[in-house]
Amino acid sequence: MVLRAMAALVLIAGTGRIGLAQEPTVRLVNDDEAQELVVEIGPVDLPGGPMAVGEAEAGHGGHGGHGGAVFPPVTELSFPFAVYLYGFDYEVLDAQGTPLPTELVHHLNLINPDFRELFLPISQRILAVGKETGAQSMPWLLMGYPVPGGTRMVVSAMLHNPTGADHVGVTVRVKLRYVKAGRPWPLMNVFPFQMDVAFPAGDKSFDLPPGESTWSYEASPVMPGRIMVIGSHLHENATSIKFEDVTENRVIWEGRAITDEGEEVVGVTIGRLYRTGGVKITPDHVYRVSVTYDNPTADTLYAGGMGVVAGVFKPAKAEMWPRASQQHELYVLDRAHYLQQVRGPYEMIAGMAVESMGAAVAAEHDHSTHQH
Repeated sequence: MVLRAMAALVLIAGTGRIGLAQEPTVRLVNDDEAQELVVEIGPVDLPGGPMAVGEAEAGHGGHGGHGGAVFPPVTELSFPFAVYLYGFDYEVLDAQGTPLPTELVHHLNLINPDFRELFLPISQRILAVGKETGAQSMPWLLMGYPVPGGTRMVVSAMLHNPTGADHVGVTVRVKLRYVKAGRPWPLMNVFPFQMDVAFPAGDKSFDLPPGESTWSYEASPVMPGRIMVIGSHLHENATSIKFEDVTENRVIWEGRAITDEGEEVVGVTIGRLYRTGGVKITPDHVYRVSVTYDNPTADTLYAGGMGVVAGVFKPAKAEMWPRASQQHELYVLDRAHYLQQVRGPYEMIAGMAVESMGAAVAAEHDHSTHQH
């Protein structure tokens, strides 16, 4: 019944990067009954192949073992009507609709290319999911992220298969819960933000040396306001992740990994700061995200670490979110990375000549403007 009620809304994209029995597509459908916009990726076959060379030598699997890695086509979708987003969930299904392990999603980002991030002049991340993310939701009467109809959304993802078993006809479904615009609720407009220890651009995972190590990044917000909800993403062997006001030498929030019986990370604690009115942040202060890992082995764990805080932010004034400067060097570099045109950490890709990429972005922007 629900599937029959779904209406295909936008587009079906092209093929993935490797030879596949099925060609993955990316599309957006509206489940009006559930009040969810659903981003669907697939179907795609994920063979349970061996780890990449170098990963096996590092003596680990998990996040580092990208057996059968697939990069679905980076696709631009559009919101069909104005909504307030207040929560999300995701699932991974096989060809028969049977749930599969969520670890098949290495990462998936929904990105608004027209607006900037709170702490950097790069494209705004609407949300990011991985196996530790889980479902998240805000009180829909109280808070919502306003998204006008026609807003662009870029879908960039990597699927992989560390399970060892073949999975055929895999589909990923990200469900964006919404309230239609025009209602007297939600009462507050809030906007997504994130701050990553691997900012400002490039690959976000990093190698973990034996023993304890800490990774961090510092920046100031583009506008004043209050952080209302904060959470994070990290991997196995993480001991803590912090968001701090460096100027005041004060810890605003500290997250901890939630693990199962096998010490696998299945989630991270959430700070619902709106319960006490939120935490004020200002452009004249410097803020830091830092994550600490303790690698108990004698080996370096290849791509074993990540550390990012993310949540929702309420601006001090009721104003439009700042648009991104699409010619800014960091914007261009970050966009080239999530479009999968360049790969590698910031230290590697920062030296690239971004002028040509900037010209391509400008040409694309002009073309889009003329179309509208």
